[in-house]
Amino acid sequence: MDESQPLLGELDEPQYHTANPLVDFDPNGDPDNPIEWPKGYKMGVVSLLALLSFTVTFTCIGIVPVAERIIFDLEGRQSKSASILLVTVWELGEACGPLLIAPLSEIYGRYATFNVANIIFIFGIGLAALSSTTGLLVFSRFLTGFAVASNVLNPAIIGDIFSSESRGSGMSLIMLAPLVGGAAGPAISGLIAESLGWRKILWMSAALAILCEILFFTLLRETYKVTILQRRAARLRKETRDESLKCPYETNEGAAELYWSLLRKSIKRPIVVMLDSAVLQILSFYGGLVFTFYYILATTLPGILMEIYGFSPAQTGFSFMSFSIGACAGIVISNTFVDRIYIRLGKSHGGTAIPEYRLPFMIAGAASMPVVVALYGWIPHAHWLVYLLLLAVGLLGVLLILITISLSSYVVDAFGIYSASAMTAVLIARCLGGTLLPLTIPPLTRALGFGNGFLVLAAICVVLIPMPMAVMHYGRHWRQNSVYTVDAL
Repeated sequence: MDESQPLLGELDEPQYHTANPLVDFDPNGDPDNPIEWPKGYKMGVVSLLALLSFTVTFTCIGIVPVAERIIFDLEGRQSKSASILLVTVWELGEACGPLLIAPLSEIYGRYATFNVANIIFIFGIGLAALSSTTGLLVFSRFLTGFAVASNVLNPAIIGDIFSSESRGSGMSLIMLAPLVGGAAGPAISGLIAESLGWRKILWMSAALAILCEILFFTLLRETYKVTILQRRAARLRKETRDESLKCPYETNEGAAELYWSLLRKSIKRPIVVMLDSAVLQILSFYGGLVFTFYYILATTLPGILMEIYGFSPAQTGFSFMSFSIGACAGIVISNTFVDRIYIRLGKSHGGTAIPEYRLPFMIAGAASMPVVVALYGWIPHAHWLVYLLLLAVGLLGVLLILITISLSSYVVDAFGIYSASAMTAVLIARCLGGTLLPLTIPPLTRALGFGNGFLVLAAICVVLIPMPMAVMHYGRHWRQNSVYTVDAL
């Protein structure tokens, strides 16, 4: 393996065999170059991506307040584990899907891959709405999660159409959209479930997804420069009958051979990077466990509110807005202070900033997690005011965002050209944790009670605090032992 090359480069920099660049974008201006498209159209593309991100999160989270009712309707009995799996299996699909979607987008382009994925997504939602058994419904949820292309293609398209200096506004809008969907999904679905039934929630999600696909199909243009130039070269060869005309990214491999080659690499590379880096192993493990608390919240809060506080499904759905408000606050805090702290720490240590200076908020979040987790369990156990419970939910949203943004920023800085592989490893760990670990909560709370059960989880959070602290203090030394981070400061 050539260690001088990115193990998983950015999607807009594929590892093709480079030929003579006879067919390329005109450096004096080229209307086919996505970077040079009108700003209004590019912001329209960002709006489309944000709408799809909203729809994906709305679909994922929309059934959360009524998951137990859905299982009861299908099986005629309550099943905590089935209702939890119904919510979390989506994450398992999201862990697998990008491994196929990313290489497809490198071969056939963003436009074709996105549209095919959207059609599968719509099919999965329709299958869920028509499901008559729990098994079929769980499978359809996995399929819809699997077909989510926005996780891997949204950042890639932003990179396709914006220069590095102007990507911030587009990325901020795409980050905000899922938070809005996460708040609106449970709120709207709770109202619909009360009056029309839970299947109407899924049909509404399908309608949103169909609207997105119509807009994508009719308004989106290919943004991937490799595909654009390959098509231009093919057209010119046909028009001029000059087979020597090539673009900089030509390859002699057929589409099938290229796809399987890229697929093997997309599966292998994150594993190779993780096995070589102790820092990535620690952060993936910690990030996966911490993200689990989002799905623990999503699968336990409806039962708490309806059984202990007597909330209706509609009221339960609106209660999820407290998490989204907290998450938005976390984004504001991060955007305001993370870079300032990074620069200040660099100046105070000889003027050189290192990736570990991205971690103070992660450490603060890790230190605060045990208190918030314990409060989340003990407030309903002691029947304290519901507003205190919603405050704990909002604080959990703040902490998860602070930890997630710090972790992502660190990985990008520390792994450089290998950051895509490293982030894929983090994503897979997060998805597996979010799928499987919430299934342990029902037996834990049955055995110990809700309050004591969450005290155990808080104690686990205490045990985990040294992980980000260790990376903060020793990460620079540990990174020198990995070929994928040895060049980072």
